Amino acid sequence: MISTTLMASVLATMASMTPNEAAALDYKKNPFTLVYDGAITKNKPGKVNIHPVKYKLNGLDIAANVYTPANYDKNKKYSAIAVAHPNGGVKEQTAGLYAQHLAEEGYITITADAAYQGASGGKPRSVDKPANRIEDIHGMADFITRYPGVDSSRLGLLGICGGGGYSLAAAKTDKRFKMIATLSMFNSGRARRNGYQDSQLSTIQERMKQASDARAQEAAGGKVMYSGDADLTDEQIEKLPYDLYRQGYHYYWRTNAHPGSTFKYTTSSLLDLMSWDATDQIELIDQPLLMIAGSKADSFYMTEDAFKKATGTKEKELYKIEGATHIETYWVPKYVNAAMDKLNPFFGKMKR
Repeated sequence: MISTTLMASVLATMASMTPNEAAALDYKKNPFTLVYDGAITKNKPGKVNIHPVKYKLNGLDIAANVYTPANYDKNKKYSAIAVAHPNGGVKEQTAGLYAQHLAEEGYITITADAAYQGASGGKPRSVDKPANRIEDIHGMADFITRYPGVDSSRLGLLGICGGGGYSLAAAKTDKRFKMIATLSMFNSGRARRNGYQDSQLSTIQERMKQASDARAQEAAGGKVMYSGDADLTDEQIEKLPYDLYRQGYHYYWRTNAHPGSTFKYTTSSLLDLMSWDATDQIELIDQPLLMIAGSKADSFYMTEDAFKKATGTKEKELYKIEGATHIETYWVPKYVNAAMDKLNPFFGKMKR
């Protein structure tokens, strides 16, 4: 039996797919370790190209991929879009899929592994604090606005799942981002604090005590404690209560697995996560805002809540992808296409 505490922990780090029907992708078969359908396998002249890069952010090495559009000319000026990956995800998964699709529409895009995660630096591994994730987004802006050919006055931001919640937080103050979009937005603070669908309100104080004890142990030089990871069989996965759990496990552990991707995070990170909320002061967002979510997503309540509270912008839209769950927006072609049909004209306003 999977405890509700474990499920809530695992939950906030999921974001990806429904895939009993999908064939598994092997990161070892792609030279850039990309694990999404249609991924670039070789840079070719005149086509969308991928450029692995590294840069420093607060003393840490950040690993990122930059995608340039077909017939890229560094002497021209392009709009740029930063793509923030889901909780537990890495740049080679759905964030890379959307970054590549947006590059196919003529944008220069960047997606970076969060600090302490994926191929980026930082120890202990899998620290997952909102301040770090928000700084990651500012760091992508720092780098991409200085990339050859980028018009720094035309910078957009797309956040997926947990990256969506952190994108809302970053956009409140970082006005370099002119257009803000989220896909299947996940409010990591609310989920860590209250449990998924607010199912663990009665154990908040108990879990904060566990996080406090974990920090005390770290401070004393003891073992770093982790939450959110579990080794489940296929049968156990199918018995999980929410689509986000079931499909998230399939996406991250089976069909789109990547060695840099993990559900686990340091238990002490909960001290920061549980006192944070993606909707805090969301009214400071005055840029155009597009929020996309699946009509069948059991995480939709988070997008709906944030959209309602985003009262500072004069231009906002909530778009439901009919029939899609949270994870299906990451990979199912018809749902990805539906999202792109909204994202491209939205960000296209920066080209005018």
